[in-house]
Amino acid sequence: MTALADKFLLREIASAALLFLLTRFFVSSLLLRLRSCKLPPGPKGWPVIGALPLLGSMPHVALAKMAKKYGPMMYLKMGTCGMVVASTPDAARAFLKTLDINFSNRPPNAGATHLAYDAQDMVFADYGPRWKLLRKLSNLHMLGGKALEDWAHVRSTELGYMLHAMCECSKRGEPVVVPEMLTYAMANMIGQVILSRRVFVTKGSESNEFKDMVVELMTTAGLFNIGDFIPSIAWMDLQGIEGGMKRLHKKFDALLTKMIDQHSATAHERKGSPDFLDVIMANRDNTGAEKLSLTNIKALLLNLFTAGTDTSSSIIEWSLAEMLKNPSILKRAHEEMDQVIGRHRRLEESDLPKLPYLQAICKETFRKHPSTPLNLPRVSTEACQVNGYYIPKDTRLSVNIWAIGRDPDVWENPLDFTPERFLSGRNAKIDPRGNHFELIPFGAGRRICAGTRMGIVLVEYILGTLVHSFDWKLPDGGADGLNMDEVFGLALQKAVPLSAVVTPRLSASACLWS
Repeated sequence: MTALADKFLLREIASAALLFLLTRFFVSSLLLRLRSCKLPPGPKGWPVIGALPLLGSMPHVALAKMAKKYGPMMYLKMGTCGMVVASTPDAARAFLKTLDINFSNRPPNAGATHLAYDAQDMVFADYGPRWKLLRKLSNLHMLGGKALEDWAHVRSTELGYMLHAMCECSKRGEPVVVPEMLTYAMANMIGQVILSRRVFVTKGSESNEFKDMVVELMTTAGLFNIGDFIPSIAWMDLQGIEGGMKRLHKKFDALLTKMIDQHSATAHERKGSPDFLDVIMANRDNTGAEKLSLTNIKALLLNLFTAGTDTSSSIIEWSLAEMLKNPSILKRAHEEMDQVIGRHRRLEESDLPKLPYLQAICKETFRKHPSTPLNLPRVSTEACQVNGYYIPKDTRLSVNIWAIGRDPDVWENPLDFTPERFLSGRNAKIDPRGNHFELIPFGAGRRICAGTRMGIVLVEYILGTLVHSFDWKLPDGGADGLNMDEVFGLALQKAVPLSAVVTPRLSASACLWS
């Protein structure tokens, strides 16, 4: 019996050893084949700091120019990190669809650490149970289709307040500063859903400070911070970016703490009718495997208030600026709306499917002025191959959405603002929801912006209402002097905020502010 057992044991050991050697051989062969593949082409860059100095103050533009030289998929050495850049629809599809799961995490960076409560939010969190819970709750109670329908009356009411304020400016002969009006209205829309109250009762210094804070966050979080790419010198904060982030975080944290405290004090008023914050605060008592901390909740509110106001408002501002530069587009939009709606009532959300030209204007703005010029960075979990190129583990991914929207191989006359391109032909069925990689202003794949549906609704409804309700002119009367320069950040801002003179064009019976 003992001899038989020894024989059996020896056979098992031999089999295990053989399996180990075979597995090691095949894994080694696979890694060798991967490593023998070339990295995608790209600029050599400088010693130590790599390609960082090549990006300049407008990285999306610099990377688009590099792509013309090196191709649709580039590899850049950025300090001690590697970064791959996709600049065409096919390259974006390869990463965000074919290899989506391998690129579903975010790399560590100063923005996530200092602004987003050490990545405790939905935007920067790792792809996993907590991220899924944050996304699920947000979709179910605020961002999804049913939730959006439930707070349609809030959008209508807050938009009415904005129209009334714009009419008052018109009576006084004052121009409207478009981004200030939009941020004020959108923050109040989101505040009504999250907190059951308007965040800003009157437009003034408090709302303007909030706008400045949002712009600063979206700008600084989009900067290429040297410390993110050379971690050993991050403590030096050579650009002063991290110090600014810490100061800004304190302001936002104080604002969010105040909101939550005031909300808790009025909980008895919402008994039986919980708002979004009530729902997610209740999750803190969840007995399941995953539950939210107060830090998670603050970080999520930060996401919703900043991204929810800034990205949509920038698209609307760019749309209006393009129409002021191209009066024929504004005229055609007015004609469509007068035919479908008339001038005796306000535009309603149910009108939007009947306004194809307005929807084409929105798509054209998403194409030419995407709110996020470079998608939020992702990072490879494992080494992989893309189109014959080797992509190492821990390589950062950047998709140049701005470059895709201006690719002459994809779009005819891409620098022109031509909404008609979306009314017929091959572009007629393209939409910005992440399925058509020619137009991905919200990204694509698992990490597509959670607010995609809300963003499209807000842009179409608010822009449509502003165009339908008013005639628009520049203060100096001419479009030649309209500044169309950009400022780079997570959101693509106009360098000079749009200021315009508005004149009501609806009948008095339309009751603009009701």
